[in-house]
Parts: sequence; C-alpha cells; structure tokens
Amino acid sequence: MSAIQPKYKRVLLKLSGEALNKGGDGGILNGNVVRRICESVKRCADMGVQVSIVVGAGNIWRGRMGADMDSARADHMGMLATAINSLALADALERLGVQTRVMTAIEMKEFAEPYIRLRAIHHLELGRVTIFACGLGMPYFSTDTAAVMRAKEIDADVVLIAKNGVEYVYSADPGIAPDAVCYKGKLDYSNLVIRKLKVIDPTAAVFAAENHIKLHVFGMDDPENICRAVAGEPIGTIITDDPATVCNEVNPTV
Repeated sequence: MSAIQPKYKRVLLKLSGEALNKGGDGGILNGNVVRRICESVKRCADMGVQVSIVVGAGNIWRGRMGADMDSARADHMGMLATAINSLALADALERLGVQTRVMTAIEMKEFAEPYIRLRAIHHLELGRVTIFACGLGMPYFSTDTAAVMRAKEIDADVVLIAKNGVEYVYSADPGIAPDAVCYKGKLDYSNLVIRKLKVIDPTAAVFAAENHIKLHVFGMDDPENICRAVAGEPIGTIITDDPATVCNEVNPTV
C-alpha cells in the first residue's frame, strides 16, 4: 500500500469481536486476522495518528447466550470477554513494536490499567495505542455505546466502525433482506436515528447525534480499510451533521 496522508489526528476504532475470529478454526481468535488488523493499526500509528480501540466480544460471549441467566451477570461476563480480546490485540501490536496500554472500566490492575480519562489522553499523546476494555463498566450498555462515549471523552475526531460482511450502512441486513437499501457516501444523523438503522445500537446512535460525533462505517474484509478510512478515502458511509458535506441520497443495493 502506498504512503497515505492521514486526515485525522485522533481516532477511535470500534472492532467487533467476530472480526478477530473471521475464518478461524473454531477457536476464539484467528491469529492471522488479528495480526493483519494490528499491522494496519501500526501503519496508522506510524503516520502519527493517535489510535484508540474499543473491541466487542461476540467471538466469546454475547448477552443473549445467557438467556436463562440474570441479565446483569450475563453482561458482566461479556465485559470480561472484551478484556480477553483487548489483551490479544495488545499482544499482537507489541509484537509489531507498537507501544500499547489496555485500560479497563472494571479494575483488574494485575494486567491492565483502570480507565482514567486524562491518563488515556496522555497515553495517546505519547503515541501509545490505547485499548478500552470492559465497556463502560455497567451492564445494559453495549460496546457501541462505550465507543461513542469514550470518543467524546477523549475528543476523538471520528469513530471508525469496522463491520463484518458489509461495506456500507444498509436499511436492513442485506443477507436477509435482498431489497435492503444501501446508503453510500454521506448520511446525516437524523436518518440514522429516525430510520432506526442498525449500524449501531439506538443508545449509541442518539448519543452520537446529540454530541455531533462523526462516524465512518466501512467493511473489514480488508483490514487495509482502516488506513483508507484514516486517510479520508471515500469508502463506506460517513455519518455526520456537517451541512457543507451531508448528502442524503440513497442507492439501491447492487
């Protein structure tokens, strides 16, 4: 990949847990995929971009798996699972020579730092990739919500939302609804909220809209898309409220 010029100074990358196990052999992690993701993150960091990450845990645990459990306890298990994925990312990045810090919303100081906003910003300013684990430390809030809230706290320029199997925002799951509408280019917050688009959960969508947090949604089939998004290339769907750039045209799925 040729040299690119970053558009953003500080980003928050939201990864799904499933992204770490894509094409795996039944385990919770696919080492080759994790390495490719981290190589792309390293290229961004080498360009001087301050990178933070929130990762889900769908490759290990989802709340619905605990349907017969107390729902808060099921969510606590999910938070712990995000710590496992965060440590795996940190290990892969450090093997590539990237300084990292894992910060958790639930104290587990033997192997991660507690999340403190100003300390997180300090790590980013020193060029350390900073990974936020355990969501917000409370049940009933998704990692989507954790991502947009952490982005607001650290004053990130954009939340990069890397999706599995889709390259844009759709009106419905294109794998289930063949007539799903594809939203290419740019989309405004009102469409995200009013149309109840499923790109992120509703709580996260409302928070992003109210706090004017720019979202860039793109596919993760090629991890190099992380660098392309950081460079501001026109991939995926950008969600914003900038009146100078918003375009609400929609294109049918092709």
